[in-house]
Amino acid sequence: MAKKIKQIAIYGKGGIGKSTTTSNLSAALSKLGFKVMQFGCDPKADSTNTLRDGSYIPTVLDTLREKGTAKASDIVFDGFNGIYCVEAGGPAPGVGCAGRGIITAVELFKQQKTFDDLDLDYVIYDVLGDVVCGGFAMPIREGIAQHVFTVSSGDFMSIYASNNLFKGIKKYSNSGGALLGGIIANSMNVGYAREIVDDFAAKTQTQIISHIPRSVTVTQCELKGKTVIEAAPDSEQAKVYTELAGRIAAHDNSKVPNPLELQELRDWAAGWSDKLLELETGTVVGGTAAGI
Repeated sequence: MAKKIKQIAIYGKGGIGKSTTTSNLSAALSKLGFKVMQFGCDPKADSTNTLRDGSYIPTVLDTLREKGTAKASDIVFDGFNGIYCVEAGGPAPGVGCAGRGIITAVELFKQQKTFDDLDLDYVIYDVLGDVVCGGFAMPIREGIAQHVFTVSSGDFMSIYASNNLFKGIKKYSNSGGALLGGIIANSMNVGYAREIVDDFAAKTQTQIISHIPRSVTVTQCELKGKTVIEAAPDSEQAKVYTELAGRIAAHDNSKVPNPLELQELRDWAAGWSDKLLELETGTVVGGTAAGI
């Protein structure tokens, strides 16, 4: 009997640090002794770069276009500490759905039983979260991932994207779709950013899995084409990612979130805007903005 593979989807708005977080999570899980595959689902095909010294790998769709078929050996590449790296890729520019690569790659791996053959413990999908539709929704809609996490900062557009993701999870939850594990709060270097994202989690009835600070260590390591776990294993930032990996490994109870309607989200954001203005002008002393 094949062992149960834990499949996790990490979503997030473009530029929020989703791939950085995902790659360091994969690296940390591998250092904890797990067999991991990172499955890049962004058409830019850059999810696994820092797991492979900054190098790109052929995508599933590019390989299929070139050869007409693909075996696991054509599209699965070795990365840091034995992590298997895959990039789904996208269609030719201007042609087709950008999420098609996810659909095609997952179907191919199912047919070839690639996950079982590689004896994996984890498959980590790195998924663009700006628009949760089509192929990008597949890990949720089809229940491929058991648990979904979103990377979010305290910025409105990041929270807006997360709220849209929550709507998709809620929509498909009654038909076997993946459920929400929680929020990975990224770039938490000012107090109010943490309060904002914590309050959003409370409003949508979910939880914060980790608060990840912005760190120059991440930039230094990425300029070397590596993860923090590989290039700066003794750093404070590496400890943060290792703790995140431990929490993900222990997590087994995902839930249906309670997304805000658009006007609710706007009103909530406006309340925070007023609060930040008060804090900046010094008209509020002490207390927090929670519950706005």
